Amino acid sequence: MSQRPKPPVFLQKASYRQRRVRDAAKLVPVLGAVLWAMPLAWQDDAQGATTNASALVYIFGVWIALIALTAVLSGLMRSIPQQDHKETSDE
Repeated sequence: MSQRPKPPVFLQKASYRQRRVRDAAKLVPVLGAVLWAMPLAWQDDAQGATTNASALVYIFGVWIALIALTAVLSGLMRSIPQQDHKETSDE
């Protein structure tokens, strides 16, 4: 009976970066929801109401920023070489 070598404790840099980029991509919708909810907490004028113009500019600015962030993360995911990981079970 031969013993299988134990996997290394630390992940390779490429694999670690690939996982972190994927984690960041999964959090983009949550970030977008939080940022889009921010105008609800604004109080711009004396009556405490948010002006529509500033809210719309903010919403479209966040939308453009989210598109840019998604494009950057997508490019990073393509540039990092994908590693095939086969999960080994301890039998």
